[in-house]
Amino acid sequence: MDPRHKDVTVSRFVNRMMIHGKRSISQGIMYEAMEEIEKKIADATPVEVFHKALENVKPIIEVKSRRVGGSTYQVPVEVKEGRREALAMRWIISAARGRSGKSMGQRLSQELMDAFNGTGTAFKKKEDTHRMAEANKAFAHYRW
Repeated sequence: MDPRHKDVTVSRFVNRMMIHGKRSISQGIMYEAMEEIEKKIADATPVEVFHKALENVKPIIEVKSRRVGGSTYQVPVEVKEGRREALAMRWIISAARGRSGKSMGQRLSQELMDAFNGTGTAFKKKEDTHRMAEANKAFAHYRW
């Protein structure tokens, strides 16, 4: 449970963002991002924005490689809830790290706001994943 926002998902996000066990740095980045969001978005709390952004990035379906008779097929499969959240967090963090900008907190807040609005790199990654699954729907019968 996160001490400031009293939210388990925020705590999980902080832990996933952490590098070399430096939780305090990771928390500082998260809190800076939340303050930035609070300044820019007036009609919702930062935690609501965070949850909506995460929900917008969660993939419903993905492709997995399946080897059948010497050839490999990209088989679309549904994503379980735990993996959906993990993927969404991973994509948001990597998109924020890949951005050019000032501090990590500001880049993270920008990525979260983009995901909240249905734009940004992490949201595009979800769209690409869904498009790939849709394109390979013909191989769905190879599901295991």
